[in-house]
Amino acid sequence: MPTKKNEKDLLLILEIRFLNHMHRHPDVSWQEVKNALSTNAGKIPALQFMEETGGEPDILAISGDFKELKFADFSEQSPSGRRSLCYDAKAMASRKDIVPANNVIDMANAAGVSLMDEKTYRLMQSLEPLDTKTSSWLLTPKNIRELGGAIFGDNRYEHVFIYHNGAQSFYAARGFRAILVL
Repeated sequence: MPTKKNEKDLLLILEIRFLNHMHRHPDVSWQEVKNALSTNAGKIPALQFMEETGGEPDILAISGDFKELKFADFSEQSPSGRRSLCYDAKAMASRKDIVPANNVIDMANAAGVSLMDEKTYRLMQSLEPLDTKTSSWLLTPKNIRELGGAIFGDNRYEHVFIYHNGAQSFYAARGFRAILVL
């Protein structure tokens, strides 16, 4: 649990990032974000996780009539503290030799965040190029996962690519991006 000092430091980092990247959320004020954070103080540890693992969270979008705010990982490359992970526990258990320290689904659940889906990933990529040297696991449709696969995305040649891989695979340059809804 973050201390009050850590929480204050985090809020300052988030405010500076928010103000420096207004193109990500042109219709949102910092006061709205601050109010939402005070109303949802229980989500501060999840935001702390996103920041501490290199996600550089910032507001992505508002949706719905009640102005739902979403924090998303906007780090230029896949968050460095969330790499070398296979997709889920089933994939991890299927590995015979080298087994990663964790998996994407369990890590996201433990941190209280959601795995980014393809639609959100493409929206972020429309705002600025991300994952130009890395890739990020994405929330995989059930039918693909049932067949043993998982999807991930990256940005190469000024184009967003969504690929597939065996869910048990893991790479030093592949992590995952998270979403936190307030």
